[in-house]
Amino acid sequence: MKVREAKPSDADKLALLIQEVENTSPYMLWEPGERKIQAENQQKMIEKIQSEDNSTILVAEQDDHLIGYLFAIGGKPKKTRHTIYLVIGIHVDYRGKGVGSLLFHELDQWATHHHIHRIELTVASKNEAGLALYRKMGFEIEGTKRDSLFINGEYVDEYYMSKIVN
Repeated sequence: MKVREAKPSDADKLALLIQEVENTSPYMLWEPGERKIQAENQQKMIEKIQSEDNSTILVAEQDDHLIGYLFAIGGKPKKTRHTIYLVIGIHVDYRGKGVGSLLFHELDQWATHHHIHRIELTVASKNEAGLALYRKMGFEIEGTKRDSLFINGEYVDEYYMSKIVN
């Protein structure tokens, strides 16, 4: 298994992976079938992010298949250019097998090289696996977004988490 930055030629595989992750995880923002992800749009997004010095898309790959992704989107204003916001997804068959840790280790190296000082994300308070991974990778809870999500007929809090990169 290897982790690398996404290329425009990954657009088809990345679109399929995102759709698969959204169809199999109750904690992704988009519910199954709520949006259609098109390879053409993914290719444009990859190209746009490649042109920015404080954003990246990392992908985990095994046997020529994408099995995980991590979007790191950098702040646009000068006051937040040192900050990136994350979205991570891992194929259901590979969850709990170290893919997330590998993506975060690669992100840490990328962030240091690109002068990123703050990494942030949100996570559903009931997402125990996600919380465990983020804590393991050095993230801390900064606050709670009360009743931020509506999942399976109930309101769920989200935690705002961050990590400072030295």
